[in-house]
Amino acid sequence: MMKRLLPLAILALWTLFLFSGFGPTDKAYIRSVKKHRKQVHKSFKDPESSPFKDQAHSYTRLSYFPPDPAYRVSATISRTPEADPFHIQTSNPDRQKQFVSYGQLQFDLNGAAYSLTVYRNLELPGIPLYKNHLFLLFTDESSGRDTYGGGRYLDLEIPETGNEIVLDFNMCYNPYCAYGEGWSCPIPPSENHLPIRIEAGVKKYHD
Repeated sequence: MMKRLLPLAILALWTLFLFSGFGPTDKAYIRSVKKHRKQVHKSFKDPESSPFKDQAHSYTRLSYFPPDPAYRVSATISRTPEADPFHIQTSNPDRQKQFVSYGQLQFDLNGAAYSLTVYRNLELPGIPLYKNHLFLLFTDESSGRDTYGGGRYLDLEIPETGNEIVLDFNMCYNPYCAYGEGWSCPIPPSENHLPIRIEAGVKKYHD
């Protein structure tokens, strides 16, 4: 499973580097989001990296909300260094994954304040690619309607300095469980439900 996940992780981390500040104009930003989605499409067509595994030939293009710079916001991290590790249930009833809370993300979106908990996956500490990786999983009012009912994910990076981090919902993606069986995907905890529709990022693959 890890071998298949790495290409998408590399794409996500490359995107984090590209969008670590607020320099690009809206048009340049939208072009970059579309370019990233084309790279995801290419990865999904490759049996070596596709969540469809040996059935990658059956994959059809993903559906997305249009790129919207309004869903790219600055968040403040309130760290939780004393948090205890815990297990998150996955889509596989017999499998849990160990995480620890890294902190609370406070941000404003469309004029209202929200908070989400961001985590570190304790199963990945020895992989250099994930050294500074943060994992955000959430549901919102679009979940089960326009987007996958099991929630969506975002890959983030611990900021080198300070407590500010770019939270870009245009980059949120589905867990691999949205595309087929055989995966163990962490289920977003209830505390990470946003009481609004996040009309950004990937939609559900099929009804």
